[in-house]
Amino acid sequence: MRDYYIYIMTNKYNKVLNTGVTNDVARRAYEHRNKLIEGFTSKYNLAKLVYFEHTGDIYAAISREKQIKGWLRIKK
Repeated sequence: MRDYYIYIMTNKYNKVLNTGVTNDVARRAYEHRNKLIEGFTSKYNLAKLVYFEHTGDIYAAISREKQIKGWLRIKK
């Protein structure tokens, strides 16, 4: 069984949120903090990991990510 993580990153001022799925949350947070991958998180300086969940099922992780992305900001 593999490990999967659903995570939420934000910027210094907690104004922008991004939700994602990874199999290594420490590595992924490092990549975001150091802007190693171009895209939304590097554009908006999302460097702070504020939340993560663990699951052993990739389909459950993707489903949970979509569920969280559908929430209003206040619920996140």
